[in-house]
Amino acid sequence: MNICVIGTGYVGLVVGTCLSEMGNSVICVDSDVSKLQLLKKGIIPIYEPGLEELILSNVKEKRLSFSSDTDYAVKTSDICFIAVGTPQDEDGSADLKYVYQVADEIGKAMNGYKVIVDKSTVPVGTADEVTKIIKSNTNFEFDVVSNPEFLKQGAAVDDFLKPDRVIIGSNSRRATEIMQELYAPFMRTGNPVIVMDVKSAEMTKYASNSFLAVKISYANEIANLCEKVGADAEMVRIGMCADKRIGSQFLFPGLGYGGSCFPKDVKALIKTASDNGCDSSLLEAADIVNKKQRVLFTDKILKFYNNNIEGKTFAVWGLAFKPKTNDMREAPSITIINKLLSLGAKVKSYDPKAFDLAKTIFKDRIEYSKDAYDALIGADALLILTEWNEFKRPDYEKIASMLNTPVIFDGRNIYDSDKLIKKGFKYFCIGKNTNIEG
Repeated sequence: MNICVIGTGYVGLVVGTCLSEMGNSVICVDSDVSKLQLLKKGIIPIYEPGLEELILSNVKEKRLSFSSDTDYAVKTSDICFIAVGTPQDEDGSADLKYVYQVADEIGKAMNGYKVIVDKSTVPVGTADEVTKIIKSNTNFEFDVVSNPEFLKQGAAVDDFLKPDRVIIGSNSRRATEIMQELYAPFMRTGNPVIVMDVKSAEMTKYASNSFLAVKISYANEIANLCEKVGADAEMVRIGMCADKRIGSQFLFPGLGYGGSCFPKDVKALIKTASDNGCDSSLLEAADIVNKKQRVLFTDKILKFYNNNIEGKTFAVWGLAFKPKTNDMREAPSITIINKLLSLGAKVKSYDPKAFDLAKTIFKDRIEYSKDAYDALIGADALLILTEWNEFKRPDYEKIASMLNTPVIFDGRNIYDSDKLIKKGFKYFCIGKNTNIEG
């Protein structure tokens, strides 16, 4: 099939590349000419395992190309994906100006029947608005479909190539059959293609992400209670996860959720509920708990140092909001580091992939170390803010010898507290009171 994907951000680039991998001819469109020039040179603006290799191979095979010409891309395509950003507006709603702008451009470029696919995360009713905009610009037939993405950063390529389900929101048999044909090569293992009406598909994305966000906040609230009553949150988690009704995913206590999806989608669903006169107390509580989790972590640090960290130096391992990505949108590290800096502390940081973005956020206010151990030199304590695999089995003796004092604040619970305490560390994690006083 001939396909265009308008928007070469995180979602658009993964979608376009993976569709080309199955033999389709794909044009990825973006208005950012400098980004397109980098992509044409094989320089990928985001870090996602496996993506660079797929882009390079499909460009070489001429199945994947990049362009700023929306008109040409639409005219030469049977399916047009809208994958532009929907940033959070001031009132918490999704800002749809880029989606509507693309819809207008598609309408003006129409030269025959097209399937227009909303891949961007958009609130219920967006497909209706996109339909109106396109219809105001053309007399050609078309159908608008909702096809929400469920890509986990750090595993997005696998998620797209081997999806656990594909949601097709369509009110047209013709468009449904085209979309089923498009996704057939990805579903050979028998996982379902679920066809539903457009509005239900739009809601499914928000409902799914918000449910996972609630699970994370619930795990953190239980972990905080465990610390107070003397329970071990990890043991509680294991006991809960053995119940098949609960499951094992998204119940790890830590610093809360971040990234481009969960924070934005929760707020957008809260706004949708408010606009329609519905209560959203559970979602609002999840958002509050998530913000508070970062404050509680910095409070642990301040308590240990008797509320005075001026002149202290902290080694920070991990800046990205999660491992296997360079994305720092809504990353806990930003909140925590800014708080430490505001109280007169110094920060030496290390992250395997996020330095370029971190430098645009922190500039020269923090130090960027060449490796994890380099960050420890002259530091008073180590903070674990992202659970990169390379941090999980370090040389503890080396850490103890390089820090001014052997203190670790672990925001991701990646270490065995009993083992570290036996080795002489002062160790603080989430959901377990290690009974160590500063």
